[in-house]
Amino acid sequence: MESPKPPRPTPPMRTPTGLQLGQAARVVSRAFDDALEQAGGSLPVWLILLNLKIGRPGTQRELAQAVGLREATVTHHLNALDKRGLVSRHRDPDNRRIHVVSLTEEGEAAFLRMREAAMVFDERLNDGLTDLERALLSDLLGRLAANVEAGGESEVERPSA
Repeated sequence: MESPKPPRPTPPMRTPTGLQLGQAARVVSRAFDDALEQAGGSLPVWLILLNLKIGRPGTQRELAQAVGLREATVTHHLNALDKRGLVSRHRDPDNRRIHVVSLTEEGEAAFLRMREAAMVFDERLNDGLTDLERALLSDLLGRLAANVEAGGESEVERPSA
């Protein structure tokens, strides 16, 4: 008769990767929000101005899709940006139901201030990392996101019903 196999040793406890990422994301996100706020903006405003600056979507609907926000949220931000003189909106001559959004001179200046704040923040965030480590981090984060987007069942055993 064969003797039973001894139980496998329990691996040392480690903080789950998802928890570490979540905690790091909250800290980094708060600090980035603060940096943008000091430059006169916010993350949604930065994303809107950035997309307008690079010449992407000019309609409110396209802009909402590009920045990953609901149309109503983008409309709210655009109303505020319009009041501040950072964007202008006009009707599309080919489709009067559509508003085309563009940066004003003041919007361009606001974009430049926020871009500078974002660049300074990014340098601070990556302080002490080599170019290789930055590239590796970018690759790893991309792979983790792809794993989540791929979905599927984990290989962890599920209790039977």
